Amino acid sequence: MTTPRWFSCRCNVSVLPNDLVKMSELHKMARPTIEEVFAVHRAPLLRVAFLVCGSEPAAEDIVQTVFASAQGRWDTIRDPAGYLKRAVVNLAADGHRRRFRERRALDSIPRQPTAIPEVDHTWFVLQQLPVRQRTVVVLHFYEDVPLVEIADLLDRPAATIRSDLRRALIQLRRTMP
Repeated sequence: MTTPRWFSCRCNVSVLPNDLVKMSELHKMARPTIEEVFAVHRAPLLRVAFLVCGSEPAAEDIVQTVFASAQGRWDTIRDPAGYLKRAVVNLAADGHRRRFRERRALDSIPRQPTAIPEVDHTWFVLQQLPVRQRTVVVLHFYEDVPLVEIADLLDRPAATIRSDLRRALIQLRRTMP
């Protein structure tokens, strides 16, 4: 039995070994466009942004800003989903730090309660956590991201992520009824 003179690459294009087509060019052809990634990943990214920052309009702005900034260098991004999720988390954290400084300068404004008291209390307690701990809690419990992936996503050691989660859970247990 002889070996066939052709083989299939990742993008299901048959290539003869003598062809001058480079595999990197074929790989680029198989890359999803920013529009395709936007259609698939927009809703999950909005969820992450909302859970980290706590504001729906801010989450919309964060996701839109991340996609707009990625558009110019789309061809250089290796893992679009990971890149976008990391950018959303970082931008949401930046916004949180900015709001924290503003809040510290102003007096606390009473919050509007929702119809479900448990949700209000949970959100209040979650927003009291430091941004790194809140991010770990949101990604781990709301997005079901394993701690190792969170460590990669946030570019921090896995042991630090576990410590952040442990400290956050201790704080949540203290303040939750």
